[in-house]
Amino acid sequence: MFILSKVAELLQNNFMEKLGLIAGNGRFPILFAKGARDNKVPIIAVGIFNETSPEIEQYVDKLYWVGVAQIGKLIKIFKDEHITKAVMAGGLTKTNMFSSWRNLRFLPDLRTINLWYRNVKKRDDHSLLGAVAEELLKDGIELQSSTLYVPQLLAQKGILAKRQPTEKEMEDVNFGWPIAKEIARLGIGQCIVIKEKVIVAVEALEGTDEAIRRGGSLGKGDIVVIKVSKHDFDPRFDIPSVGLETIKTLKESSASVLALEAERTLILDIDETIQAADQANIAIIGM
Repeated sequence: MFILSKVAELLQNNFMEKLGLIAGNGRFPILFAKGARDNKVPIIAVGIFNETSPEIEQYVDKLYWVGVAQIGKLIKIFKDEHITKAVMAGGLTKTNMFSSWRNLRFLPDLRTINLWYRNVKKRDDHSLLGAVAEELLKDGIELQSSTLYVPQLLAQKGILAKRQPTEKEMEDVNFGWPIAKEIARLGIGQCIVIKEKVIVAVEALEGTDEAIRRGGSLGKGDIVVIKVSKHDFDPRFDIPSVGLETIKTLKESSASVLALEAERTLILDIDETIQAADQANIAIIGM
C-alpha cells in the first residue's frame, strides 16, 4: 500500500504542470515560491544577475540565471523546460537603465534589442512589462497573475495596524488620494508624501523608500505616505508592494500613517510588517 501511494505521488508530480517564475529583486519572489511550494506546484525559476536573491534556490525545483537584458535566453530556458505558464515577481533597479556603458554591461541579446527599439513605444513600467508579456506569448508562454498562491498578502480595506489615524491625518489621506491616483495615471510614480495638505514628495524613478526619505526630510516628521496602484492595473506585473524595509524607512522618516490601495497592494511578510508598524506606532490603512 505504501509503495502504491508513492508511485501515485510520483505520477502526480510528473504530470503536474510546471510554472515558470521570472524572479526580480526583493522578498516577493521568495514568498511567491514558498506559496507555490505549499501548493505542491513545481517551479522553474529564472533569476536576474545582481538582482535576484540566491535564497530563492531553496524554494524552487530548478534555478537558472540570465542577464537583465537577455529575454531571448529566458524564453529559451522556459521552452526547453516545457513551460507554458509563468509569473513575474519582484522588481528591477530602474536607475540601471541610465548607467554608463549599459549596452556593454548588460550584454542584451538580439531579441531584447528588437523589443526595446521596435516594440516599446514608451519607457514606463506598464509598457515595458506589457511588451515582455507579449514577447513571451509569441512562444506560447502565458503570464499569470503574480498574486497566484499568495492572495493572503494583498492589503485589505480598513485599519490594518493597531494605531488609529487621527482626524487630521485622515484629512491628509483624503486630500492626497486623488492626487496620488492622478500621478500614477500619468506614469510618474505610485507614492506621494503629504504634510498638512501639502505635497512634500512625489515618487519617480528613485522608488518608494527614497521618496519617503525625501518627504521626511522636508516635512520634519509626522508625514503621511500614500501608495496606490496604476490606473491600468494589471495583476500580472508591477503590483505595488510594501514590507519590513518600508516600515523601517517610515520609522526613520518619522512617518505616522501609511495608506495603501486595498486589494491592489502587497504587504510582504504581512504579519511581521504589521507588527513592526505597531512597534513604531505607525497607522496602516487599506483604502
